[in-house]
Amino acid sequence: MQKRISPALAISGEISLPGDKSISHRYAMIASIAEGATRIRNYSTGADCHSTLSCVRALGIEVEGAGTEFVIQGRGLDGLRKPAGDLDAGNSGSTIRMLSGILAAQPFGTRIFGDESLSRRPMQRILAPLERMGARIRARDGKFPPLEIQGGELRPIDYTLPVASAQVKTCVLFAGLFAEGETSVTEPVRSRDHTELALREFGAEVTVVRQRITLRGRPKLTGRELAVPSDLSSAAFFIVAALLAPGSKLSITGVGLNPTRSALLDFLVGMGARIRVPNLESSHGELVGDLLVEHSELRGGVIDGALTAALIDEIPVLAVLGAATEEGLTVRDASELRIKETDRIRTVIDNLRRMGVEAEELPDGMVIPGRQKFHAAEFDSCGDHRIAMAFAVAALRGDGESVIVGAEAASVSFPEFWETLSACASG
Repeated sequence: MQKRISPALAISGEISLPGDKSISHRYAMIASIAEGATRIRNYSTGADCHSTLSCVRALGIEVEGAGTEFVIQGRGLDGLRKPAGDLDAGNSGSTIRMLSGILAAQPFGTRIFGDESLSRRPMQRILAPLERMGARIRARDGKFPPLEIQGGELRPIDYTLPVASAQVKTCVLFAGLFAEGETSVTEPVRSRDHTELALREFGAEVTVVRQRITLRGRPKLTGRELAVPSDLSSAAFFIVAALLAPGSKLSITGVGLNPTRSALLDFLVGMGARIRVPNLESSHGELVGDLLVEHSELRGGVIDGALTAALIDEIPVLAVLGAATEEGLTVRDASELRIKETDRIRTVIDNLRRMGVEAEELPDGMVIPGRQKFHAAEFDSCGDHRIAMAFAVAALRGDGESVIVGAEAASVSFPEFWETLSACASG
């Protein structure tokens, strides 16, 4: 599918966005192994999160509802059933990596696979700790999906992540739920902590000391009434669009502002962005607030080290923004981007160059000089939702009509993206 995008004079109005993808995945998985019903409101509409729902249904869990509200009838830690066939994670790395921690503890074998893109994404980072816990897993060529997981009794471990990854941390903690004793995960830098907050909300005993998370196994998890805040990663595209377009004044309501995710706002404000949070409250352990964003002249900046890990999902759209800042943007320590849905370093650089923007590709990042003009172009999403949405934002500042090839990729995380963009972009 192609989308034609005309330049926008301003981004304005008030918008609400789908539920946070990361939190939706976690709530659905934990609810399936809790006891009793969990009602989830504002569940993500993205295809990835519905892959998770399909997988838990296949494991014998009753899921009722539609749209953004679901009731999941949990069957407890020992209630999952052997699926009739293979589990399909679709395009969702979150589904296959995190759910594998639960599957590794089951008294039956499962096979979980994904689409062509997911089948190229390496899984060694979850295989190593799960095998240390006693799981038996076979992967294609020793590292790629499909994964054949022979479940069984697991032992707790004390594991240090070689690379910060919230998905790998979650996989180990989920496996630790089924192991007698304490499982600990130490992170090199702090990653998003939605798993720790969600586990506590369902009744698990989780302690955090600096970057070490410890979980006591075999807890009694109890179903809950939960609301998912709107996704800050989805909001990032509209924040950048409003910062870029003169005359913009945009309100985004009910956004998740978890401190382990809000590095995006800190980074942008540090560059001179006019972003305000007029109200802030806590909901199920997660901070939620409204954002008011106005067009701003930005200095530019550097993303490296721990900041790269915190902003890894937002780097494609920040790269677009960087070209319009005074000093440009440099990204380092981002080799993780090369094993996402696409090689995001390469696809960002290629698409920037299509619109006449100078950009240098680094082995682990990119250098994008500032004060550049955006020219209309035909962009290729390469089947990656974040690339499709990032270059839709770039197209709003072009000097004519641009085309996004593979625009349907946005539905992986944000099916309403094109409609929402059209509603707030004025020509």
